[in-house]
Amino acid sequence: MLYKFKSRATADLILLEPHGKRLLQLIGKDPQARGIVTAEQIPAAVAALEAAVLDEERRLAEAGQTEDADEREAVGADGRERDTVKLRQRAVPFIDMLRRSAAEGHDVVWGG
Repeated sequence: MLYKFKSRATADLILLEPHGKRLLQLIGKDPQARGIVTAEQIPAAVAALEAAVLDEERRLAEAGQTEDADEREAVGADGRERDTVKLRQRAVPFIDMLRRSAAEGHDVVWGG
């Protein structure tokens, strides 16, 4: 499944299911097939995403992980390929969409 986020203020944003689901959960939304982030809810959503990004970066720094190390260790101990894309990279386009939508007073909706 894909999540397709839409706003009258921006171009559409399409995310694969696990990534869209994670971002929605971080902002306190039920990651169902369809939903809405109202213009009034956007500031809290942006704050939640920014806090989650900073928390992930702090945890990685405490664990002594750097981007170079992550790139070299793309396969985890269990032999499965790890996702080396950080939350910041996944969240920035969504945060931008939310901010631009709020600036113009538009909601952000999504559908599967």
